[in-house]
Parts: sequence; structure tokens; C-alpha cells
Amino acid sequence: MASFSNVLEIDGLTVSYRRGQKSLDAVRNVSFSIAAGQSYGLVGESGSGKSTLALAIMQYLPENGLVTGGTIRLGGQDLAALPREQMQQVWRDQVKLVPQDPASSLNPSLRIGDQLDEALRDGNEARDELRQRSLEQLRQVRIADPERVTASYPHQLSGGMQQRVLIAMALARQPSLLILDEPTTNLDVTTEAVILDLVRDLVHGQRTAILYVSHNLGVVASICDRVAVLYAGELVEDLAPQQLRRRPLHPYTLGLLDSVPRLGQRAGVDPLLPIAGTIARLDALPAGCVFAPRCPIAQQLCRDVRPELEETPEGGLVRCHRWREIAAGMVDARADRPAAVASQNGVSGAASALRTEALVKHFPVRRTLAEALRRTPARQVHAVDGVSLQIGQQRTLGLVGESGSGKTTAARCIVGLVERTGGQVTLFDIALAPGLDQREAAVLRRLQMVFQNPEEALNPHRTVGDVLQRPLMRLMGLSAGEARQQAGELLEAVRLSSAYLDRTPGQLSGGEKQRVAIARAFASNPDVLILDESVSALDVSVQASILNLLTELQAEQGSAYLFISHDLAAVSYLADDIAVMYLGQVVETGSAEQMLHPPFHPYTEALLSAVPRIDAAGPERIRLPGDLPSAIDLPSGCRFHTRCPRLLGDICRTQEPPWQETAPGHRYRCHIAPDELTAMQVSSGEQNGWPRREMGEASR
Repeated sequence: MASFSNVLEIDGLTVSYRRGQKSLDAVRNVSFSIAAGQSYGLVGESGSGKSTLALAIMQYLPENGLVTGGTIRLGGQDLAALPREQMQQVWRDQVKLVPQDPASSLNPSLRIGDQLDEALRDGNEARDELRQRSLEQLRQVRIADPERVTASYPHQLSGGMQQRVLIAMALARQPSLLILDEPTTNLDVTTEAVILDLVRDLVHGQRTAILYVSHNLGVVASICDRVAVLYAGELVEDLAPQQLRRRPLHPYTLGLLDSVPRLGQRAGVDPLLPIAGTIARLDALPAGCVFAPRCPIAQQLCRDVRPELEETPEGGLVRCHRWREIAAGMVDARADRPAAVASQNGVSGAASALRTEALVKHFPVRRTLAEALRRTPARQVHAVDGVSLQIGQQRTLGLVGESGSGKTTAARCIVGLVERTGGQVTLFDIALAPGLDQREAAVLRRLQMVFQNPEEALNPHRTVGDVLQRPLMRLMGLSAGEARQQAGELLEAVRLSSAYLDRTPGQLSGGEKQRVAIARAFASNPDVLILDESVSALDVSVQASILNLLTELQAEQGSAYLFISHDLAAVSYLADDIAVMYLGQVVETGSAEQMLHPPFHPYTEALLSAVPRIDAAGPERIRLPGDLPSAIDLPSGCRFHTRCPRLLGDICRTQEPPWQETAPGHRYRCHIAPDELTAMQVSSGEQNGWPRREMGEASR
């Protein structure tokens, strides 16, 4: 019998997909409940069944999907038993879904205000009344300029702003259940922090029940009251976030934790422990424990008998034959730690493999007809403004910053995909021409790039062998037979078998595609490899494997890396040196060790504090207000002053800040002297290592 104190009750849920004459169970016998004002996290790798479960709750399953067992009750109602008309009312008033990609859920042809008005409309309300309610909804999700947003189209808003608009629309009718499916996966850490704050407030302020679906344990640990771990369609652990931090009891949960880089963790000293193998196919599930083929402590019992879900003394649930041994410390359920790769990195300050000097890229803004008639000068987007970087031989430079900071544009200027407006790019002693088509094949061979989306580098109609053989033949001059043999060796270098040569990209997982893209980049034996957000869209275990692979390949091949990311934890794991960009400029540079300790630029401080952490219970964060200012109408003085938590006053608003040097190799661009900035940051951040300061002006 349903408990009406719970908003959502899932009992013995099984969801199947029909494939021809077969029926495959994607979710099997899952049970949990969420009360009003409670947030419940659902984590697991891609293919674990998280999204299928969310879609089943919404009754949004595709045509070949079907609930074949158990019940889904919302406020006591069995959703599977409701006729279509009543389910439409449930969708309208009681349960809402916020998806991963907000752009795909907003109508590109309607202004935001019109879309919000429609979500709020009950009957014959006056237009002005609806608009006022829409503005209030936007204020509720911390949008500071709701009038501007209501007049905007979706493409005119940032990803974080679009996501807040979607949450405002979802909350318009005060639903009892809100499902968030990877809502921050594609967002910067600073924007993610704002969204997570918003979710916390919704839980406590509106008493909304929240199901938060994610692959990021740090996120769910920071905002959820309970965390459920799903693997191959089965619930393998259900626990409180405090227990998740202290000692989870399932080897899979431990594997997920060990796959996440911590701030300060270094690849050459403390390598990540990715989970071996991949999730079993639904048509090839093992007879015993579904995790047994990947489990480091699996015994014959685990392979033969499927474990039951058992209650732990802490009030959690775990599905493992050996959980009592793990709890007692009698067995180490963590994977064997790989040997740290001996550092082959060059010495800081040695001859540069790659250098940019005062790199500039401005994009002209098309004038309107009225501006053309008035002969108004064309405005410029200052995407990259005087960026100077240096990467030593066999070293890794991490480049971090929010979306819109200019990281990717700088990278594309370096490789020649975008022609720079000014400045110089030097590869060893070779001054590189601005455009790709102006560079010789020998230069192209020595400088390669791996993109965030491997589909950009992999032709879906060509086999992996074709993809790898092309640069080997064009840039290295190999014959077809030689290229085929070398392609197999490249696959082995990225830990894939030569059997992949005859597969197409559509037959590969996301991690396998990225490995092939990396193999393709290494085909020409480059001196410098640029990696643009190359792990940000991957599951944590796959990400850990790729990061470790890059470390091993650098030791073997001797290449230098430019590693671009908004994730400072991943950057600090891989990089020897780090540069931070904001609004087209570099604002801080230093070694990875220097960049994790005060003094650091206030923007770096905000990026560090926004990293979701598993090892501390809900640290407060610096919240940067608003989005990046326009790169067309740049702020005067310090470009960061409009969002800075350490704002001094008019000096920041009117004068460009000087470079401050704190130690050899470490400097930042700010008006606050190193000693003063260190005192501020240490005194206000003793617990977490960085400040937790509200917005306001710092007094000198």
C-alpha cells in the first residue's frame, strides 16, 4: 500500500525494450521513494539505466519501451494505470523534467517571455498579469535582469541562463516532483555552482521532491539527501551522502569515487583508478552479480549467484556478497593502483615547444542597415586580446576559464583553423603562418588537435582504419600497407585492439571514439598536441582512463600538451603549468602546485571554490554574479571588476591592473598586492583552502 507521505514511490520497477522478437530489461526490480522537500540522487555510468528510469517515471518511454513490472506512484496515483488525458494533466501540473540540453527544449522562434507566459497560463488571464508572473518566476531562479531575458530569444542567452529559464518554466505550476537529468553536465563550474544552489533552495523553500540524475558523484553528494547507485539496470547501493564520503560498501561505488580527480592529485604521483572494462550489454548480462566481470574482488560465488539488496547498519542498502568484509576492512575493494608513470616532462624554463606572443583575434560584428547608412564604425568581438603562452618541451600547460573566456578561439588560432588578427605563434624556432592552408605539411604534422566532440574528427562513413591511415599516408608518406600496419600499432598504443580497424564510429562508445581521435592525432608523431575539452563529456571512469592514457603517451612519445578545460581538478591532475583566461586575457599563470595555494587571482579563487568535492560536506562557494560581460563592450579597468568578490573600488573600475609576481614562474593580473591578497584568502578560507566570501568591496 502506498505511503502518502512520499511524493514518489517506485516499487519493483522493471523497464524493457523490445528489439525484434527479443525483450531486454534495461531497468530491473528497482525500488525507492522520495518525500516532499527531499532530493534523491541517481548516479551511474552511461548505460546504467538512469535516463530510462527517469523517462519511465515521466511515461515518456519510446515506442519500443515498456514498464513490464512494478509500480510508479506519484502522490498515491499509479501513473502506468492513468489514461492519456489524465497523464497530460500530470505532466502539466505535477511532474516536470529538466533535460541536459536546454537549447533543445526551448522554442528557438519564440521569445523567452512568451514561452514562460504559456507555461503559466491557466485560462483567461490578462497578458500583463501573465508577464508579471513570468518576471517573478525568473527572479525566483536568480535572474537579475528578467525584463531583458523575457525579451530575448533562446540563442541570445548563455547555457547557464537557458538552464535557469527551463527550471523557472518547470516550477511555474509548482509541481510536486522535479526530475533533473544531467542539468549541469555541459556547464562551467561557476555556472554549475549557481544552478546547484538554486536546486538546494528549491528543495528547502518549496518542498519540491527532486530526482537528480547525474554521473558526477561530487554534485550529488553536495545537494542530495540520499544517493542511489545504478549499474546495468540494478540498484547496487543506496546511502546517505555522509556514508558516500566516509565508506561506501559496493565496489562499483568505490570505483566511481576513485575515478574522480581531486584538486591537487597529480598523475605522476597518485594516478586515478579507472574501472576496468565496460558495462555488459543487456543481451549478455552475467548470471551472477552484474558487476562481477569488472569487480576487483569478485569470487566464484559472485559469478554464479546474483546478490540480494541488503540493509546496512547505517541504514543504507547494498547489493554485494562481500559488503560485510568491506565494512570490516577485511578486504580492499579498490582496484589495483596503476604504477605512477615516471615523469618525462621537460624542465620549466627550457626551450619552448610552443609559444604565443600577444596573440589577438577580433571578429567583426555585422552592422545593421541603419548603422551602415550612418557609417557607424563596425564593432569588434575581442575574443582573444594579447594572449602570451609558453609550453616547454614534453610539458603540459593547462588552460582554464569559463565558456566565452577565449580558450578555444586561442587554440584554433594556434592550429590555424582560425586566422589570428595579430601576434605571433612559434613552434620551436618556426614562426607559423596565420592560416592552416598557408602552412607546410611538415608543420601540420608537428602540431595536432583533439576536439571535445570526437565526431568532429571521425567521418561516420569511414572505418577506424580509414581514419587513421589518412594522416599516415598524407603527412608521413607511408604506403597503404605500411599505413594499415601502423594504424594497428596506434590502436594498441591507445589500448584498443587492431580488431577496431574495421569498425565505424557508430559502433564505438564515447570513450572508444575519443581514444581513436587521440590515436589519429598521434599518427603524425606530433611535437605538440592541443586537447580542447577532450574529456569533459565523458563518464568519470572513461575520463580517468583517458587522462591516464594521455600521461602514458606523453612519457612514451615525448609530446607537449596544451590541455584546455573548465575543470581545474582535471587540469591540475594532468598539467605541469596552468594559465587562467578571462574575457580574452590571461589573468594568472604558474605551476600547477603554485596555482592551488594563495595568493591566486580572485577569478582563479572562484573557479577553485566552485569545484564540486566529495571529500567535504557542502563547502560554501564563491558565486560569481551574472554571465561574462560582452566581448564587444568590454568593461573598463580590470575586466573582472563587474563580478569580482575582492573589488577594491574605483581603481579596479578605471585602471587596468598590473602583473604581480609572487614567486619565479607565478604571477597574476590584479591591483591587490600578493601579501594583502594572501592574508585575505588565508584568513577567510582556512577550512577549505580558499575563501568563502560574499560579494562586496574589500578594504585596504
